[in-house]
Order: sequence, then structure tokens, then C-alpha cells
Amino acid sequence: MNQDYPKDRIYIWIYSDFNEDNSIEIIEDWVEEFGSSYNAIYVTTNATNGPLHPDEETSSNWTPKHFEHVIQLRESALRFARRMWADFIFMLDADVFLTEPTALKYLVNKDMLVVAPMLVSDGLYSNFWCGMTEYYYYKRTDDYTPIYQRERIGCFDVPMVHSAVLISLRYRRSDILTYNPDNIRDYEGPYDDIIVFALNANRNGVPLKVCNDHHYGFITTPLEDGQALEHDRELLLNVKMEALSRGTPLLLDKHLEGYVTYPKTSKLGCSEVFLINLERRPQRLKLMASSFKELGMTAKLFKAIDGKELDVCNLKEDFITLMPGYEDPYHKRPMKAGEVGCFLSHYYIWEQIVEENLDISLILEDDIHFVPYFRHRFLEIMEEIKNLDWDLVYIGRKILMDGKEEFVTPHVTKPRYSYWTLGYLITKRGAQKLLDANPLDKLLPVDEFLPIMFDQHTK
Repeated sequence: MNQDYPKDRIYIWIYSDFNEDNSIEIIEDWVEEFGSSYNAIYVTTNATNGPLHPDEETSSNWTPKHFEHVIQLRESALRFARRMWADFIFMLDADVFLTEPTALKYLVNKDMLVVAPMLVSDGLYSNFWCGMTEYYYYKRTDDYTPIYQRERIGCFDVPMVHSAVLISLRYRRSDILTYNPDNIRDYEGPYDDIIVFALNANRNGVPLKVCNDHHYGFITTPLEDGQALEHDRELLLNVKMEALSRGTPLLLDKHLEGYVTYPKTSKLGCSEVFLINLERRPQRLKLMASSFKELGMTAKLFKAIDGKELDVCNLKEDFITLMPGYEDPYHKRPMKAGEVGCFLSHYYIWEQIVEENLDISLILEDDIHFVPYFRHRFLEIMEEIKNLDWDLVYIGRKILMDGKEEFVTPHVTKPRYSYWTLGYLITKRGAQKLLDANPLDKLLPVDEFLPIMFDQHTK
């Protein structure tokens, strides 16, 4: 645990069974290496019961036996904490990743009976609900998205928290908290551990709080019923990529590196993959290198032309002329030095593509955000465009014109006016066309120049 909290004040209780992987081996290895740092560690594992409950077809089936088992385990954890006279119990599921080192301190200091740190995923899934249907299941409300996207900051009363929940056992009212419906008089809800806990708390006036005042961490999207373990690895990859894009990678201790495998590297069907990075932004390069490792991509680093090192007033010495009278269409200002450097970075890559006779190249800027299932979706696009006559395909852009775009394949459209050059595919022919336009004679920002070249600029 990377938490900034006195480890000698922490008991760790772990239960692991019904595994399809080497979870038990990893747990035992972790305990042997780090267990002595804590007050005590209590581990129960079972490798003999197989991966499935008697009424399950796959491990992602939440059957009655599955729910019954989880309910018993959560109740056991509660009883253990009470028996140890613990002040708090932090109920953590294995698909939770706390990236905020002070998360536990923050939550403890809030002095709330039940509180959850808001976790993010690769979509809108999180560890809280803002609404519940009349049948006690999830209901999306207008309050949810502003909390999830941190448009509203603070701690909020919600009808449900799960997966990462801190319970203060110092309050007498905590004695009524339970995950077992058998402990609740006249319980009529579903046989589901988190719903039981929430309904019982709400019935007894125990507020459930979720806090988004810090970027606490991440949670994987759960498998759909019947999905295999292999898909769970994809869901984990999605969260790892989301964490990297936010600059808070999921840290891996060196002692456990041997348990993690990465895809075989390739250029994903391209002749070359270029990454544009400013030397004064080494952290971005580090995050992109980690992203490529996770995705199984190899890329060639192009050291970006730094606008801070350009003398915009004397560009003619380098045979560069800014377009006279140009103003940014939104901010009504002349072209900035950074935009000049950005254009030149792309321009010199186009030259390299032509000189090296590269059929298809992928050009990426170092602030790109990889979408979920990027590798699969990218390879799908590469297959779709094989039979198209194309010069450039945007991979990352900002659409600026309203109106539908014409689909030419299931996942490719003819773009209208777009901004940003975060990522795009370009052919040798496409690069040659851009160079033949002699853009250095009337230089524009690259994301203004490209729409002009495919005849979709607004002016």
C-alpha cells in the first residue's frame, strides 16, 4: 500500500478464493515481502474450490451462491474489525486503485460514519449511485455527472457507495451496519451485498457520503454477465491508460514486476509511428513511453521545435513567412511562437516521410489521450481504410462544425472543419501534397492549414 498512513496502526484482512489466475501466489509473495511493515496481516486463501461457484457458468455470473459468499465475507470482515476494537474499517475491493497517497488520511479526518472516495473509470462508471429505482437498482440522475466530472466539489449524500468504503466504528450507530439481509427485519430488497448495506443504512438514518475533493484513484468497469477473464484484462488496460492520461499512473512495485506481462511491440501496421515531444516536457515523454508499453507500440521520438527558442520577428532568415494579417479565429490574436514551433515539427516530419519513402505514418503529439480499446479500434480502422483512396486520417481531433459527417466506412467519416493535430495517419502522397503547398511561405497554425488543404475551412 502506498498510503501515507502509519502502517503499524493498520491490520490487513485479506480473503481470496474462486480464482482463475495466480492471485493467491501474488498475495503470498506480497505478504512475505511487505507484511512485517503492518501491525498484523490476516490472510485466508483457498486454491481448492476451483474458479466457479456451483451455480455459475462463468466467473462473471453473479448467481445466488456468489452473492451469498460475498455477503458472508463482508460480514466476516466487519466482525473482525469490531473484534479488534478498530476505529475504522476500510472495505476495499481488488479492482480499486488508490493513486492519492493521502487518501486514507483525508477520509479518516472527515470524521464521517460512512464515506467513500470517488473513483473514476474509463467511462462514467464509479463507486457511488445518485439514484435508486423503486426496485432498488441503479438509476442515473441529473446529480451524478456533475459530481463525477467534479463540476461540483465536496462530500455528498448519496443512496449508495461501494467498492471503497471507510466505516467509522467509533460511532455506536455503526453497530447496525450490515451486509447480511438476515440481520434486517422485514427486508424486501434484492439479495445483493451493496444494496443490503445501502438500504439498511438509509432505513436507519445513517448518511452515506461520497467525496470528490481530491483525485483519489480509479476503479475498473465490471464485467458484463458471461464475459470471460480475458475481457477483464482489457478493462484493466483501459483504466491504466486513463490513469496515464491524467498523469497519475498506477504504480507497480519492482518486487511484483514479474507478474505483469505486456503485449508484443509493433508499429500497428504503420511504416513508422512518430511521437512529437518538447525536451522541456520530460514527464510527458515518460507517460507516453508507459502508454506505448501498455499498448504494445513502438514509436520514433521527434524532438519538437520549441517556440520559446524561436525569434518570430526574424523567421525570414529560415525562409519562413507568417501569413500577413492572420488572426486566431476565436481569440483574435496573431500566431504565437508555440504555434510556429508546432507547425515546423509537423512539417519536418512530413519531409522525413517523403525522404524515407514511408507509405503510412502515424503522427502523435505527447498530450494525446488514448481511448478505451485503442489498439483494437485502431487496427479496425487500419483494416477499413485499406481499400480507400486517402491521404490523411484524423485519429484525434476537435470537431468545430455542426452537422453530420458522411461515413465512408463503419468507423471513418469525411471530416468537416476540425481543430487539433493530436494524432493522424498520413500517407507519403499526403505528406508530399502538404509540402507542395509551400506552407512556409504563408505560415498558419497546422490545425488551420490542414482544413484548408481538404477544403473544409470556414473562410
